[in-house]
Amino acid sequence: MRVYKQKIIAFLLIVLGLNTLQAQLKLEDKNNNTSSFSIVDNKNTSTIYYDKSDFEVVKIASKLLSEDIERVTNIKPIVSTSLPKANNVIIIGTLGNNKLIDELISNGKIDVKDLKGNWERFTYKTIKNPFPNVNEALVIIGSDRRGTAYGVFELSKTIGVSPWYWWADVPTKKKEKLIISAIDYTSKAPSVKYRGVFLNDEDWGLKPWASKLMDPKINDIGPNTYEKVCELLLRLKANMLAPAMHEVTGAFFKYPENKIVADKFAIMMTSSHAEPLLYNNTTEWQQLVNGNWDYVQNKKGVLEALDNRVKEASPYENIYTVGMRGIHDTGMSDVPEGYTKANVLEQVIDEERNILNKHINKPKNEIPQIFVPYKEVLDIYESGMKLAEDITIVWPDDNYGYIKKLSNTKEQQRSGGSGVYYHISYLGWPNDYLWLNTTAPALMYAEMKKAYDLGAKKYWLVNVGDIKPGEMGMQLFLDMAWDFDAFNYENINEYQGNQLSSIFGEKYKKDIDYILDRYYYHGFTRKPEYMTWDWKWSSIFSHAKIKDTDLSFINYNEAENRLNDYADISNKAEAILNELPEAYKASFYELVYYQVKGASLYNHKMLIAQKNRWYAKQNRASTNTLVKDVVSYQDSIAAITSKYNNLLDGKWQGMMTAPGFLPTQQLPPTKEIELPKKAKMNIFVEGQTSEITQNYELPQFNKYFNQSHFFEVYNKGTKCIKWKAKTSEKWIQLNITKGKTETQERVQVSIDWNQFPSKEYAKGEIVISGGNVTKRIKVVAINPEKEITEDVYVENNGVISINPSKFHRKQENGNIQFQVIEGLGYSNASVQLGSATYDSGEGSFISYDFYASESGDVNINTYMLPLFAKDKLHSTRYAIQIDDSELITQSNDVKEYSKEWAGNIIRNSAINKSKFHIDKPGKHTLKIISIDPGMIIQKIIIDFGGLKKSYLGPNSTLIKK
Repeated sequence: MRVYKQKIIAFLLIVLGLNTLQAQLKLEDKNNNTSSFSIVDNKNTSTIYYDKSDFEVVKIASKLLSEDIERVTNIKPIVSTSLPKANNVIIIGTLGNNKLIDELISNGKIDVKDLKGNWERFTYKTIKNPFPNVNEALVIIGSDRRGTAYGVFELSKTIGVSPWYWWADVPTKKKEKLIISAIDYTSKAPSVKYRGVFLNDEDWGLKPWASKLMDPKINDIGPNTYEKVCELLLRLKANMLAPAMHEVTGAFFKYPENKIVADKFAIMMTSSHAEPLLYNNTTEWQQLVNGNWDYVQNKKGVLEALDNRVKEASPYENIYTVGMRGIHDTGMSDVPEGYTKANVLEQVIDEERNILNKHINKPKNEIPQIFVPYKEVLDIYESGMKLAEDITIVWPDDNYGYIKKLSNTKEQQRSGGSGVYYHISYLGWPNDYLWLNTTAPALMYAEMKKAYDLGAKKYWLVNVGDIKPGEMGMQLFLDMAWDFDAFNYENINEYQGNQLSSIFGEKYKKDIDYILDRYYYHGFTRKPEYMTWDWKWSSIFSHAKIKDTDLSFINYNEAENRLNDYADISNKAEAILNELPEAYKASFYELVYYQVKGASLYNHKMLIAQKNRWYAKQNRASTNTLVKDVVSYQDSIAAITSKYNNLLDGKWQGMMTAPGFLPTQQLPPTKEIELPKKAKMNIFVEGQTSEITQNYELPQFNKYFNQSHFFEVYNKGTKCIKWKAKTSEKWIQLNITKGKTETQERVQVSIDWNQFPSKEYAKGEIVISGGNVTKRIKVVAINPEKEITEDVYVENNGVISINPSKFHRKQENGNIQFQVIEGLGYSNASVQLGSATYDSGEGSFISYDFYASESGDVNINTYMLPLFAKDKLHSTRYAIQIDDSELITQSNDVKEYSKEWAGNIIRNSAINKSKFHIDKPGKHTLKIISIDPGMIIQKIIIDFGGLKKSYLGPNSTLIKK
């Protein structure tokens, strides 16, 4: 009961868009209790006070709070540095930097014992008659400068100003009065100490937008842009920024105002894995002037550049990347004979730490430093490289959302701790995903929970690309970093929907939840950017061509179901957009509509082009029409993108600029055919593998399943065909029996089981005739004698398909607990085979009951998330067993950057095949046994020989009693 209550409370808080703090600080309709505080009431407004000796960010936050109150009420409070004579005052200050707060503390009116010496915490306190001529004060105190700002912006959020009011144009609901219930409250410490974003791959979004609209004088990303970025970070309770660093962009330190802006907003600067000591060698290192970027061959030149950078940056708060790679995102130079890269990297880091110690008046172990074993650096680190224990190890993912390694037991004892560098946007081999935000919330949570549980709590950095359109993914990441305990597997999939419905209206919540569910599901199974079905970056200089996808128009209605889903959520998003008040349309367009519509149009473009090429082989009359459809989808993508860029009088002009040289942005290949000027009938039958055949047979019908199958009558000429269809048996039902068809007609076939003969197996046929052409389709149906009296998986057309979350039993030994993860995987629900925190308990398993129609050999395909082992001491093993057979152990271990690895991460699945023998028909049990910690299974297929070519395979064949 206690666990149930906790889940209900957590759910309610998320539904209301609240975290623990917001439950304490909320809006009231009227001033009706001792803890209520009137900010604006009856045209009277509170005055905002801060101490002029406080930090610059406190001044900024105070003024922004005044503007936020004006956004809500159209009344702008006075901001003052002297104690006003006013009824109500909002007093804002950092502990030890505000004389009025110091006086209240010394008089015993405020207890700050929970703030002293703490990191980024804040307190709310309402005090009656705190000073002469002041009726009431709302006091916001920060333990440090960022803590103060976080407290202020929490109040802004409470009164209805979204952190995304500017970056996503979230409107503010107007109110005539603002009264809050402010129970005394002190925030808890953030879950992760350093929390921030990396602006990256800015070439086609942030850079052209900022150059034109934000910093046109320098034609670059500059201080005006960074001011808006830093404000957003503060409002999201982040505290660090890794700036844009591509060749097209001037380095952050090129413009002196940039670092001043960041410091004014109390944002710490950090840098990517490729920028040692904040030095951007991509644009700052000039080889013709400075020589090679090579520590061994050009030690003096390299160290001089790093020394100058630290000297310039040292007056400010920074987190320094140590180590060295090549220029930009390349490996470090080869080392001379007699050296190892580990030796060289150790020397580099020693020199870098000496530079830090030279310019920063702190012991080395008190200067924040990170080491990021990214790409080839991980191999160097694991070769035995020695690293000072006060340096924070920041474990990277593989660029696709799967963390490559985490701290083992020994590494968890390091004083520097560890962190994570995560991606929701990426440019590079084998495929980029820069356009849309499709990282499933459940995947992000599962990976970050694994990291957090294994001690990665010091530093979280997320690569957000251009920020837009990754707003929701960015906020989720930073919200987890601030208060990780507020999230769990029960609420993670509700989070973004609750955020959005709190903005656009609770009446849309059901539709928004559905839209997000389908959007992330299809984005997980295949990102829109991957629909070329080949690796975009086949080499440095060439880009792969568009191929046919593995999504099937022939089997399991796979491609059509995908297109129908996308069309459905696109229509729902459009309906909401059209219904919203004008003030809300731009924000919904940016946060929801553009991404959903774009994904839908892109999938339609690629799959309809594939259908066109397929139809051309059959000489279908509808072939050429599909060419026009493909062009229309391409034009529609351009149109919605243009509209995005021109929202709000062109506020986002340039933000959605596509890298046009990539195949994703081109029209896919299509074919046009010439048709004879006559009528000519042909048919296609579901599951048909050959274009030329006379042996037509529909997939088998089974009474256990509510099935229909289809065939299509199509024309191969320009003149209309007349056709009719009849069945040999009454139990074979057709939804259409005749037609006059210019292009094609789909006919659905089903079984009337009430007219089915009293036997287990029956055959019949459908005869289609048109002109002088006659076609016959074989129909087979089975009516199993055995009545299903339990939930069980049943063979259908030679295949059993299992949703892993629908298991029959589980056995959990030791610390192992099997966790169902909704919203993740090919079945839209997966199972984690025990937490990554613990080694598997011996004999822990989940099991599935199934019926086999015959004996023989079967293949069991297990679809696993392509996870990495949690550390070098573990693997990615699990085992499979049918009944009492010998166990077969499988593993997801593949060499990173191999073709197999690339295929796995592009499809988000590692598929392993295991061969078993079933000795007799009837009921059997499949077991999935945990071996290595944290593995996640997303789908299981038992193939009796009937598995057809497709991408995802058939849907679940679970029969409910």
